[in-house]
Amino acid sequence: MNFRQFFKIDALLILFFIWTFVPLSLPAWENNLEVVRYRTTVKNGIDNLEYNLSFFKDKRVGLITNQTGITSSFVSSIDILKEKTDLKVLFSPEYGVRDSVGAGKNAASYVDKQTALPVYCLCKNGLSTEPSADMFKDIDVLVYDVQDMGVRYCNISTVLYAMKACKKYNKTFIVLDRPAPLSGSVIEGGMLQADYISFLGVCPVPIRFGLTIGELARYLNDKMNLKCDLMIVPMSGWVRNMYWSDTDLRWISPIMNISMPDAALAYAGIYLLEGTNLSVGRGTVHAFMQIGAPWIKDPEKLAESLNKLGLSGVRFSYTYFSPMSDKYSEEFCGGVELQITNKSTFRPVAAAVYMIFTIRELYKDNFEFRKSKNGKYWIDYLSGSSLLRKSAKPENVIKAWNEQSAAFEKETEKYRIYKE
Repeated sequence: MNFRQFFKIDALLILFFIWTFVPLSLPAWENNLEVVRYRTTVKNGIDNLEYNLSFFKDKRVGLITNQTGITSSFVSSIDILKEKTDLKVLFSPEYGVRDSVGAGKNAASYVDKQTALPVYCLCKNGLSTEPSADMFKDIDVLVYDVQDMGVRYCNISTVLYAMKACKKYNKTFIVLDRPAPLSGSVIEGGMLQADYISFLGVCPVPIRFGLTIGELARYLNDKMNLKCDLMIVPMSGWVRNMYWSDTDLRWISPIMNISMPDAALAYAGIYLLEGTNLSVGRGTVHAFMQIGAPWIKDPEKLAESLNKLGLSGVRFSYTYFSPMSDKYSEEFCGGVELQITNKSTFRPVAAAVYMIFTIRELYKDNFEFRKSKNGKYWIDYLSGSSLLRKSAKPENVIKAWNEQSAAFEKETEKYRIYKE
């Protein structure tokens, strides 16, 4: 055996030792860092449609969907249902069924060019509306296939109103289920109180409710005594502790300005700041990942104060930005940018509460809670009560909301389809 052959064998032995005994990924050296996990193949309800076609036999079908309604291979749910069922009518929650209408413009009734099917918009002046008898006259079942955000103030009113209409007009409501993008194992925020029901929230759930849209429909049907004929086409491959980035699914934003899954996670809490005179970054490429205002002249101090709180899973860096639209359009703002270091431990709702209290303390002469035209506070409707606005300490808010979230988690156990 010559030297070259000996070296080759020795090298192979070393590689075998490394492969066998050395872990492939290093453990996190700090609680704020996360270990990268492999992506899991997940099939949405629409991908499992072929196993549930008996639901649609001899039925005329209506479909509520938008740009998020696609298969895992990027085929529109409209096209799948058009091919496999007797699809008669399309319904749009907002912006058109194929995202064909710009932000802030509700789609009127029109005809879908690809299928020549009529499209009815279920949103008027920014508010979800209940389908009418005339919209339902040509269907027997109504299918829902829209990716949800997993937060109370986004789109779930469409589900509620559709279920009410299905009961009223004796139609079956079928949900093609999709993931809870912020995971189904974390619930945050206070319950929506009855006095604060509005277009920002109509369902008795916490801010971040930790259910898939199919599970939510089961809960609402029972909790609100809707008595809707409800069926769920479940996913496969998804488990409760998955975040969106743990799946192999393509991210298509359910709403405007949410360009990536991290922004969707931050949105669950940062959207509360819309009830203040702070910009949440709308009109920039980092909406809901940065906040600020022209009167924050020392963002370094703000970032330092927030980092001293030691909030898990997030760090704050100072930043400057100038929104191209929305609040403080074309004004120079100082503020902070969120760096999510561990999505599993990051609690965006709690973080938003601490941010509000910190900014209110540092900038007493400038910070304000916004009022609506009738003199009521937006923050109360966003958070579901007046507790956040009136409390003296953030800990009081977090404690009360954690108790409410825990009670909701226990109450909804029997409606869960997917396990940990």
